[in-house]
Amino acid sequence: MALGTGAKAATDPSGVALTDGSRTLAWAEVDEALNRATNALIDADAGPDSRVAVYARNSTEVVIVHSAAVRAGVSSVPINAALTAGELAYILADSGAHTVFCGPETVDVAVEAAWAAGVVTVVAWRSAGAGGAEDWERWLSKGSPTEPPTDRAPRLHLMYTSGTTGRPKGTDLVFGNPGASVADYLARHAGQVPAAGAGPHLVVGPLHHTGPLIGLRYLSAGQTVVVLPRFDAEAVLAAIDRWRVSTTLMVPTHFTRLLALPEEVRRRYDVSSMRVVYHTGAACPIPVKRRMIEWFGPVLLEAYGASESGTVCQITSEEWLAHPGSVGRALPNFEALVLDDDGERAPAGTEGRLYFVDKTLRGIRYHNDPDASAAAHVAPGVFTIGEVGYVDEDGYVFITDRSTDMVVSGGVNIYPAEVEAALSLHPGVRDVACIGVPNADLGEEVKALVQPVDPAAPPSTDELVAFCRDRLAGYKVPKSVEIVDELGRTAMGKLDKRRLRAPYWPTGRTIGG
Repeated sequence: MALGTGAKAATDPSGVALTDGSRTLAWAEVDEALNRATNALIDADAGPDSRVAVYARNSTEVVIVHSAAVRAGVSSVPINAALTAGELAYILADSGAHTVFCGPETVDVAVEAAWAAGVVTVVAWRSAGAGGAEDWERWLSKGSPTEPPTDRAPRLHLMYTSGTTGRPKGTDLVFGNPGASVADYLARHAGQVPAAGAGPHLVVGPLHHTGPLIGLRYLSAGQTVVVLPRFDAEAVLAAIDRWRVSTTLMVPTHFTRLLALPEEVRRRYDVSSMRVVYHTGAACPIPVKRRMIEWFGPVLLEAYGASESGTVCQITSEEWLAHPGSVGRALPNFEALVLDDDGERAPAGTEGRLYFVDKTLRGIRYHNDPDASAAAHVAPGVFTIGEVGYVDEDGYVFITDRSTDMVVSGGVNIYPAEVEAALSLHPGVRDVACIGVPNADLGEEVKALVQPVDPAAPPSTDELVAFCRDRLAGYKVPKSVEIVDELGRTAMGKLDKRRLRAPYWPTGRTIGG
């Protein structure tokens, strides 16, 4: 490419550009792969709404596909590799993806889901002989190795996040002003990465999440990117030490697992090369964040927001030490405000429903779901991401609870309605409610409260968990099940989830304390 990776390929062709531990690519190899993949996607363009899906675990190929899609003006859809064929088929159909890319661990499910959703092409890497899928290298060879055009408009990812109805909702990833062309986009991100001479960027989270995808920007700007196939606490430290990593993104669960390592293991690795550790995904307990700052130094930079909105607040380590527990102040394009039960603006320091004013008036938009888009707003551009909190006199935002039922487990959003819908299909279940309960490692875990059809012979926990595993991705399956006499629904059939959660959060479900 003319910018970023192309410049590195010209000046350092044999230098390490991208690695996932089992495959390492030099800059010249990445540049050729990006050129071929970009041209192949342009040749297969299905019009202004052209989309491709990526259903695979972390690998160099995942990075190449997403990066090439941006350059081709094609929207890519990152999909959790743990989803079942039914869950995947729904997203493929809803997004309108014409091609799904997958790895050896997901190819069989991808082929099954693609057939169900009417997707024409499945491309698999490192999966020789996989039935129904085209080989990655063969697909790549169809694209020209010449420089692709950079005058196309960039389109970033269509992310899927579950909704309270239990069905995933698509939302175009917010990425500010990308410019009118791919060339503008690449030039803008080249100016946002660390100064020349900074070390590689480390990807530790799954690339179907918004946060880890920032690694694409670093690669585009000519920074080496090291991708871990999965999170392993000691492997993270070893990678930082070996590669002299300068930037990464983590979630609080990653912090707790790093801190849980024995002291002698932590001291074995040098982390002094770190310049920025972005963190997001869930509330970080105050003691955990303080210990991380003491260990890594004041390099933590917290971003608060959602896939739907992008980052709305940000806070540096120095600011956080002065305002512990805060998620920062609103970014320039946003204003944070709290509304009381009457919809009036609450004074500073008063807890209430947290809203943000998007000064661009974009707000939140869900793909194919205007009703959900409208429900997130109280006025044009004034939206909520479903949390309760307050804003202090200095404009710092503090989150105290969530007004939605969402469970955030290890930085991953789980919506109880989807789990409840699966369990309600069991013949032995009369009623069910799923809630988030404390988990020392993950922050929260899903617990199912089940009212059985026959109280004298309720279904066993193992039976209900197995029932869920057949219908849901593993991370959504309840970690525990409790049989209850009744759930206390109102005359209108509503549940008071706050009341149901209360016994499991004896000190209150306050975030960050």
